[in-house]
Amino acid sequence: MVAALNDALLDPARLPAVVADVQELIDAEVSDKSGASGLALKGGYGAVKKVGPSIVPDAVEGLLPSFVARLEPFWGDFRASGGAGFGDYLAARGEEVANALLGVTDEKIEGTSKSAVKKVYSSLRPSAQKHVEAALPRLGALVEKHAA
Repeated sequence: MVAALNDALLDPARLPAVVADVQELIDAEVSDKSGASGLALKGGYGAVKKVGPSIVPDAVEGLLPSFVARLEPFWGDFRASGGAGFGDYLAARGEEVANALLGVTDEKIEGTSKSAVKKVYSSLRPSAQKHVEAALPRLGALVEKHAA
């Protein structure tokens, strides 16, 4: 395994594959949602994608360095602990990890001038914590795939 996530996930040779896998993770997580909150999430995500088809991949690529920086301490601790799977490690620390990752998007959205994006994000933010926590096992597997 690579010692630093930055070296693995942001390597220019691997970056397109990482971005594609993150977008697939997001699509899968949104698709898996059900009930009223799932319907709202799917609607909001669909609206963002209609505003501009490149918004999601561009956002993933733009936010990835900040997400990697927020995941780096968890990765270091995971590697030191000798845990069996990074997804399980992240899920066991769900609230802490989700808050770290959502801090990135909260900061970015605060600085955007796109009111449609702000509106959609603010309507979805209250339920984002549980959605991010639910995605942590997949995120951990994705990180391990690219950091191996």
